[in-house]
Amino acid sequence: MEKTWKVLVSDKLGEAGIKIFENAPGIQVDVHTDLTPEELMEEIVPYHALVIRSATKVTANLLAAAKNLKVVGRAGIGLDNVDIPAATQRGVVVMNTPTGNTITTAEHAIAMMMALSRKIPQATASLRAGKWEKKKLEGRELMGKTLGLLGFGKIGSIVADRARGLKMKVIVYDPNVNPERIEQGGFVSVSLEELYEQADYITVHVPKIKKTVGMLNQDAFARMKDGVMIINCARGGVIDENDLCEALKSGKVGGAALDVFAVEPPGDSPLLAFDNLICTPHLGASTREAQTNVAVDVANQIVAFLTEGTIINAVNAPSVIGERLKKLKPYLDLAERVGRLQAQIIHGKLKEVTVEYSGDFSGLQMEPVTTSLLNGLLDPLVTDTVNAVNAPAIAQEMGIRVSESASAEPCDFINLMTVRVTTTEGDQTVAGTVFGKTQPRIVRVNDFRMDLAPVGAVLMILTANKPGDIGRVGTLLGEAGIRIAGMTIGQKEEPADTSLILVRTGEAMPDAVVDKLRKQDSVMSVTPVLF
Repeated sequence: MEKTWKVLVSDKLGEAGIKIFENAPGIQVDVHTDLTPEELMEEIVPYHALVIRSATKVTANLLAAAKNLKVVGRAGIGLDNVDIPAATQRGVVVMNTPTGNTITTAEHAIAMMMALSRKIPQATASLRAGKWEKKKLEGRELMGKTLGLLGFGKIGSIVADRARGLKMKVIVYDPNVNPERIEQGGFVSVSLEELYEQADYITVHVPKIKKTVGMLNQDAFARMKDGVMIINCARGGVIDENDLCEALKSGKVGGAALDVFAVEPPGDSPLLAFDNLICTPHLGASTREAQTNVAVDVANQIVAFLTEGTIINAVNAPSVIGERLKKLKPYLDLAERVGRLQAQIIHGKLKEVTVEYSGDFSGLQMEPVTTSLLNGLLDPLVTDTVNAVNAPAIAQEMGIRVSESASAEPCDFINLMTVRVTTTEGDQTVAGTVFGKTQPRIVRVNDFRMDLAPVGAVLMILTANKPGDIGRVGTLLGEAGIRIAGMTIGQKEEPADTSLILVRTGEAMPDAVVDKLRKQDSVMSVTPVLF
């Protein structure tokens, strides 16, 4: 008897997507929107797939209640409302639809820029109030003005192209995109400082991650042109809203157009009191065409996953067929962690990634493993969302050369994955293997050999290999109240003039403790790593 897969749609979804589910053999779809979190936790139990937009919050608690859940599909690109680590831990694949609403969002940014420049919302309100304020509502032309883009991903690059059609000069800051790619598009690659100094308009196209939260703040505004115009149709929180209020009040920022806010809805945010601010309620992806596109995409992806085991546009799993995924999974996990380690120890701009597979990999095709490596390497470094589908394309866009080779020649391990990352400041090499059938291990970092389980938080402490180094490190951590979950020593072959102490801790190390370690005699460097 054919298995019936149950799909729950908890947010409003385009009718075209619902019809795909209804017409797919073996799929039962139920649409229950506007559920409270408590109601959803009760409702979710028998379902294998959950389809959401931005309203549903997929929390760790919800995932714990979803005993049969195999996949979460987001009709759209943003996944701020999904606890991806919790989903990964429970083996739930998380998919999005990264291309369905890019044009719509880019067009909204252009529309906001034009409406801001010509004061269209203010003029509408004035006329409705029975006024005729032509002089007060005088606007600005866009032609000849300089537009500064923060981020040159899919949406940002479309905005740049549309702005060029408006005869604007477009300058771009994106530290993770090869300047040659930006310039090949006919735009100018600049530093962040140059963008602030030159731009008449600044539009934001970066995700909300640790390094972008509050990116546009008091210090940034101070470095911009007087009267600069700010547009944000990306993510709330990238702009410090209190600092924007002050900049609008002083006139440093001549006007702002916001589609997103740090808290949504923004309630009685003081920003809403400014006449030189226009805003929309997160409408960037809200067009009929985009809603149809993302509904169709997410439905097709989930049907393919449930009925065939095919993974498409997943952010926490590679795109491979089901049975193949089982065989590759230990190596995928290893590769992602090797990449994540490399991202935290390299310095400089990425130039090349070389992967060598040695020993017995049982005839497996290793391309998805290399992709998983790139996912782990690039995710902490770039502004676009990186997943198993787009990681190779992002690497290519950044001008990173990626090569892989395989050899059946025996080595010290049954199988060994060696990754050399070349940057503008040198090379870093990390090698790993799989113990047993499922246990990933880091066995080499540059010239140091070791046996490290790549889990949790790890301190990599390079010392001059003097007597008492290990004791001093342990004492300092103990005095700081840090629990040591494990410790191993990386050893060089002769000459053993340095050693690498690797300490696994229960949580990320406080900066103050890291600073104390760096000041210890014979300690040459301390690198906190989070797997």
